[in-house]
Amino acid sequence: MTGLVLIQLGTPDRPTYGGLLPYLRQFLSDRRVIEVPRAIWLPLLYLRILPFRSGASAEKYRRIWDEKTGSPLLHYTVRQTELLQAHFPNNPVRFGMIVGNPPLRDTIKQMVDSGVDKIIALPMFPQYSATSFASATDSLFTALTKVRRVPAVRVVPPYYDRPGYLDALEAVVRDDLAKLPWEPEHFVISFHGIPQKYAQRGDPYATHVVRTTQALVKRMGWARNRWTQTYQSRFGRSAWLKPYTDDVLTDLAKKGTKRVYVALPGFTADCLETLDEIGNESREIFEHAGGEHLKNGTCLNDHPKWIEGMARILRDEGHGWL
Repeated sequence: MTGLVLIQLGTPDRPTYGGLLPYLRQFLSDRRVIEVPRAIWLPLLYLRILPFRSGASAEKYRRIWDEKTGSPLLHYTVRQTELLQAHFPNNPVRFGMIVGNPPLRDTIKQMVDSGVDKIIALPMFPQYSATSFASATDSLFTALTKVRRVPAVRVVPPYYDRPGYLDALEAVVRDDLAKLPWEPEHFVISFHGIPQKYAQRGDPYATHVVRTTQALVKRMGWARNRWTQTYQSRFGRSAWLKPYTDDVLTDLAKKGTKRVYVALPGFTADCLETLDEIGNESREIFEHAGGEHLKNGTCLNDHPKWIEGMARILRDEGHGWL
């Protein structure tokens, strides 16, 4: 029996200091995320970062936490799994988190215990980066070391230019724009950033980002002077891939741009980086610099086109297994 598993980054269990501390501890201890010698990084993490960042992050999570559905990332991951299951009624569809709950190792064990002997894994990161995609595969292969009967495994490769993904991305952006009561003067296409040194060491992330951006703007028919591709979510003092989203938004506002739409192609589900970082913090920065309207784009979430897109991608990769 072939099982399908979605691998997502994860989310804290609750938006409190106690909920964020173990989540951040696990996330920031990942060697794929922080490539700093442990002897230097761990004392800094435990003595300076975790005691202060946990509380600040909890406050941000409270701004996006829904009273009924809780974490947006978890909510939409559950929805994606449920809706994808309808496309594969004879195959179990599950999800697991790299960080937090439900841990991927538990998901894999449950699938194997239920009789799954082939697994097709879909990391929920369209563009490859060692900080995300490789972290997902690390988590998967580590989980497999905990089971006695290891299933055959296929990992869906990065799908930054696959039609199933791009069709969904275009549909979500067009839906967003159709609902706006105003016309954007400029489109910012924002992706999560990574340190420049990671790219210099061979991470192909920036190349994948450019490929996705080129495909999106072609589909949307946006003139070259009406869009800018940027990177967000910088952490620490080292240089990250540029240009930085907030710097671009500030510059646009100071030059007289009043209305901006921010597309978020790298995120497959709404999360802190899309709802709060762009939807709240970047909006404030833009307005403070003179802008008037900023719309943070909706992520792929449970849009029908994305559910169809995932099913298409999985069928392509599951030839002979599905």
